Amino acid sequence: MCVLKNLRPFLAAEEMINKQKVQVIIGMHRWSEAALLAEIGSQAQVPIIAFAEPTIKPPLMSKRWPFLVRMSKSGLSYIKCIADIVKAFGWQRVVAIYEDDVYGGDYGMLALLSEALQDVSSLIDYHLVLPPISSLHDPGGFIREKLLKLVQTQSRVFIVLQSSLEMAIHLFKEASKMGLVDKESAWILPESITNLLDSVNKSAISYMDGALGIKTYYSEISTEYQDFEAQFRRTFWSKNAEEDNRYPGFYALQAYDSIKLVTQAVDRMTSRNTTSTKNLLGEILPSSFLGLSGHIQFEDGKLQQNSILRIVNVAGKSYKELCFWSQQYGFTTIFPTGKGRNSGAGTTECFSAVRWPGNLKQYPKGWNMPTEQNPMKIAVRSRTSFSRFVKVDYDRYGKPTQYSGFCIDIFQSVHDLLGYDLPYKYYPIDGTYNDLVQLVYNKVSNSFHFPPLR
Repeated sequence: MCVLKNLRPFLAAEEMINKQKVQVIIGMHRWSEAALLAEIGSQAQVPIIAFAEPTIKPPLMSKRWPFLVRMSKSGLSYIKCIADIVKAFGWQRVVAIYEDDVYGGDYGMLALLSEALQDVSSLIDYHLVLPPISSLHDPGGFIREKLLKLVQTQSRVFIVLQSSLEMAIHLFKEASKMGLVDKESAWILPESITNLLDSVNKSAISYMDGALGIKTYYSEISTEYQDFEAQFRRTFWSKNAEEDNRYPGFYALQAYDSIKLVTQAVDRMTSRNTTSTKNLLGEILPSSFLGLSGHIQFEDGKLQQNSILRIVNVAGKSYKELCFWSQQYGFTTIFPTGKGRNSGAGTTECFSAVRWPGNLKQYPKGWNMPTEQNPMKIAVRSRTSFSRFVKVDYDRYGKPTQYSGFCIDIFQSVHDLLGYDLPYKYYPIDGTYNDLVQLVYNKVSNSFHFPPLR
């Protein structure tokens, strides 16, 4: 048995199977890694226990990789939970941030997020794909350059869809410097980051202050968990005395359960006097027990598990738990049991104690308000057939001097009725209505050639 943590897992797996004669391999939190090892494991008939699940299930998956055991739940629950958070605050546009990996990633998650957001009347305004952190010579400088594009957008709801911890720390550090983690902004962390907050150095967590996180649920009240936690903290402290966060996270529980799973399977094989890896797979798949990470039971090679998630809020150098989320009940401060849905009755109570970025007292609007330095740009068609609707007057030098007409009057009347200041500037566009709509859709403000006029 081997727990795999190599940067090139497929090469390490071949060596362990062919030279070390291992009987089972455990590891892989990325589906791209798990798929590569599943191919090797199936050829060698060695069980591969992976902590990853594809966002979109490939056809004939169980026949293609019969020796793959997926000890993970589907990412669909995570995607739906994000959509419910966006819906709860009425955010209509979001920015999705995604770190690729060295094997090409799983872009199905981005497509599913887009579809889930459409169901709640929202959309992805911009998506930022980052390369693997290991491929960057200067991560801070690269991320800073990419984030300059986000400064230009009005959307201030940032969803980190998938990221390594190292990339997330660089991302938040640079975003904070550029004013993207402040009032009116909202950040949502993925499970891959939130599940690590129990064991991450507190100085790294502080960069994420105010972010919401989605965390895999597990019970902390059982005697077995409390014994494991105490032993884990003692062992961790003895080897990492300089670290200030020594609690076992979900991945530690998952690793513990996987080793327990294999140990029980080997014990049953020993009692039956069988030793082949094919028999080992046959003993693993029927397993059923309550582990530290949840109930361990498989169907078609995949872990059966209720999709119960925790919503947490990073506050200072730690985090606080807000409530639970499930597909059946939505948001609730009471642990969800039974069937049915509470129609979002717990939404208000769930988010009432959130500490938002910039210590904002109410929830952020999710978009960047125009200012005098960066006003809302209003494109106006400069030459029209019906001047009573829109008309642009020019001086003898060809510069715009006045905007008038029914449409201009309507806009300015509505603007005067707003309860807040909304700086704006008109820009004449010499083109068709289709050209104008396309410019707005593509956010091409550099085509506004003339000097603005209020």
